[in-house]
Amino acid sequence: MRRRSLLLAAVPAGLVTLAACGDDKSASSKASAAPSASASSVPPPKIVDGPLPAITAGTKFGEKPTVAKGSGDPSKDLAVKTVIAGSGRTVAENDFIQANYLGQIWSTAKVFDQSYDRTPLLMQLAQGSIIDGWRYALAGKKAGSRVLMAVPPTWGYGSSGNAQAGIKGTDTLVFVVDVINSFNSKSSSTGKEVAQSDAALPKVGTNTDGKAPSIDIPKTDPPKTLVSNYVLEGDGPAVTASQTVLCQFKGEVWDSGKAFEQTYESGRLAQFAIEQMQEVVKGLAQGITGKKIGSRLLIVVPPDLAYGNNPPSGGVVKKGSTLVFTVDLLAAM
Repeated sequence: MRRRSLLLAAVPAGLVTLAACGDDKSASSKASAAPSASASSVPPPKIVDGPLPAITAGTKFGEKPTVAKGSGDPSKDLAVKTVIAGSGRTVAENDFIQANYLGQIWSTAKVFDQSYDRTPLLMQLAQGSIIDGWRYALAGKKAGSRVLMAVPPTWGYGSSGNAQAGIKGTDTLVFVVDVINSFNSKSSSTGKEVAQSDAALPKVGTNTDGKAPSIDIPKTDPPKTLVSNYVLEGDGPAVTASQTVLCQFKGEVWDSGKAFEQTYESGRLAQFAIEQMQEVVKGLAQGITGKKIGSRLLIVVPPDLAYGNNPPSGGVVKKGSTLVFTVDLLAAM
């Protein structure tokens, strides 16, 4: 049975209108096991080169590593080494990262968690969302990098440790992290452009600069059934109904063309569980499921799969509104 991620102490608000005003629980229900965020804010650490134990097997990027037991006493500072230097986008504070990792205890080499046998972690590199050791060690690294770090309790779990993971308050933790990708509020899909030839459907812009794509809604009656089409078709795996997705999105009302919510140019990304979205806007969840990561979608949701006769109060969505979405699928977990 998969355990809930201990890393997911908090998730930033994703969908304000669509996800019950940014319920922080909306993105965490299907995560897997990992160390939790720090309990309190502490001063930034001094970052040193070592000591660090050796990676003795699985030495290539993406391979499940085996790490030796720590030798002697660990540093009281944060020890960080880039074992493999990547050439991708540089990670910054508050970015989302997609990564594989292995964590073990310095003094015993006991592995308390790893993702290589599951799916990569998808998490924001932000205070309160992830342990401070990761925040400071990974900022400035490039996607494609393998990073080895030793995290003292101060920037891990503090003096309380983490009983669920078998970590004492005196344990220094050793992590190997393979940074697969990173995303921020300027990220967008980069898939192959797909022809939009149906004049009865909205046409969506194909810009990939992180700015909001245009949505041109025709002066016709909306379709009666759900529409989910590629605008830009990515080459990633298909989203499943049990996953959490990270995306950019924009939603408009068909009749008025008024936008009711978007992340583009807002300084944030949306992160939500497909299963929970089924309970809010069922058509959006259905339109995303089965589509490839890296894609931009046009999704038209009829009233019976949207808010029907119970729209959010005080907004531009009215009873019986058909909703039009453009969604950039950045990653999934």
